[in-house]
Amino acid sequence: MFKKQLYFCNLQILNKPTMKSTAHLTLVILLIPIFMISCKSEEDTDKKNRQTEEQTANYEDMLKSNTVLIETEFGNMKIKLYDETPKHKENFIKLAANGFYNELLFHRIINEFMIQGGDPDSKNAASGIMLGDGGPGYQIPAEFNDSLFHKKGVIAAAREGDQINPQKESSGSQFYIVQGKKFTDEELDNIEIQQSIGPYINSHPELQDIVTQLQQQNDRDGLDKFVEDIQEKKDFKIIKIPDFKRKVYNEIGGTPHLDNNYTVFGEVIEGLEVIDKIAGVIKDSNDRPVKDVKMNIKVIVE
Repeated sequence: MFKKQLYFCNLQILNKPTMKSTAHLTLVILLIPIFMISCKSEEDTDKKNRQTEEQTANYEDMLKSNTVLIETEFGNMKIKLYDETPKHKENFIKLAANGFYNELLFHRIINEFMIQGGDPDSKNAASGIMLGDGGPGYQIPAEFNDSLFHKKGVIAAAREGDQINPQKESSGSQFYIVQGKKFTDEELDNIEIQQSIGPYINSHPELQDIVTQLQQQNDRDGLDKFVEDIQEKKDFKIIKIPDFKRKVYNEIGGTPHLDNNYTVFGEVIEGLEVIDKIAGVIKDSNDRPVKDVKMNIKVIVE
């Protein structure tokens, strides 16, 4: 277009060869490219403004979503985040919308338990390095809900242990997806007893002191024996697993011993089989896959 405009002006010069006309037309020739550059600059600015507005609108739409897609080489998992855990849902959507999770790893995998990821230190991490301490620099208050439990396919927040995190606050970015296994009623009965002993010990300071001492001594055998003695006395109230949970743990599976200790904030609604594929990879002694399992997480705007 620029060359055509200039050629047309040159024809006018040949038809009107006076000095005045030539000078005037020369000025026109000089002004044309300046005008066109100015128009192009304005067009570019308008285009960038439109793109920015579209991106802003798209980002705002993403923040209103509660569905994400986790992409892996083993397949994709579509996840619905729960409205009952608004702090965790909002945080996860924001991180995903900003591309935080892209190219991170599922860095810890335990078959018949869970697959864990979301550590920013895992991006481009050298092979064999132990991961799991990274995060965005903040934690999220726990959002426990008895109706949201650790059935197969749920996504939940990783966190630091009770000794340094008694409020059970969640990691700002690390999460795990439950694979688990199916449990018999007898196994669930034993889990009920184990889950009931903890609250019983916490309600008796003298027992807490013994547990603390054994932990400081790193006496695992002594701690197991201590718990067994309490279990045999049976002078504590057993916290029952509701029937609706038992049915799910019998038929679908999960990790019931984690209930009400880690915040469950969503579940896989498509691609449940991908969990099993990832859980079956070869790992090193730190449960990190020998071959990196990368993820990309996108927000689905519906």
